[in-house]
Amino acid sequence: MKNILIIILVLIIIGSGVVFALNNKNDKLQIKETNMANKVLVAYFSATGTTKQVAQNLAESINADIYEIKPKVPYTKSDLNWMDKNSRSTIEMNDHNSRPEIVDDNFSTDSYDTIFLGFPIWWYIAPTVVNTFLEAHDFTNKKIILFATSGGSGFGKTVDNLKKSVSGSTQIKEGKLMNNNPSKEELKKWAEEVL
Repeated sequence: MKNILIIILVLIIIGSGVVFALNNKNDKLQIKETNMANKVLVAYFSATGTTKQVAQNLAESINADIYEIKPKVPYTKSDLNWMDKNSRSTIEMNDHNSRPEIVDDNFSTDSYDTIFLGFPIWWYIAPTVVNTFLEAHDFTNKKIILFATSGGSGFGKTVDNLKKSVSGSTQIKEGKLMNNNPSKEELKKWAEEVL
C-alpha cells in the first residue's frame, strides 16, 4: 500500500512538471508571437503585384502589420519597360539620386523594431522609390531585413545602396530572394530564423 502511494505521488509530481513545462513553452511561444505582431512590420513596394503577394503572405504568416509603399504616380506597363531607354524606370534607375515621390499618409515607424522590406530587384538594386521611403521615415536603431522578387538578378549592391538612405545605427540585412512564391509556412520559418 505504501509503495502504491509513493508511485501515485511520484506520478503527480511528474505530471505537474510536464504541465508546468508545457505551459512555460506556450508562454514563450505566445510572447514571441506577441512581439512579432506588435513590433514587426512588413513594408513593400510592388509594381506588378508579385512582391505584394509575397509581402501579404509574409505578414499573415507572422502576424505582422503591413504597409504598402505607394508612388505618388503609379507605374504603368510602359514605365516598366526596361528595354526602353526612355521609360520611367530606366531613367530613374540610371539616376541614383532620383527619388520618386511617394504618397504621404502620415505613416510612422515608431512602434516597430524590425521591418521586413520587400521590393522587386531593378538593375541589381532596389527601385529608387524604396530609397524615397527610407529617407522619408526614421529608422534609427531599427533592423531592416530585405526580401525581394526578381526575374533573375540577385541583390547585387542593394544593401550598400540602401544604407546611404538611413542613419548609421540602422541595420540593413540582405534577406532572401522570393522568386517562387514561397508558402506561408516557408515564409514563417524563414522569418523566425532571421528575427
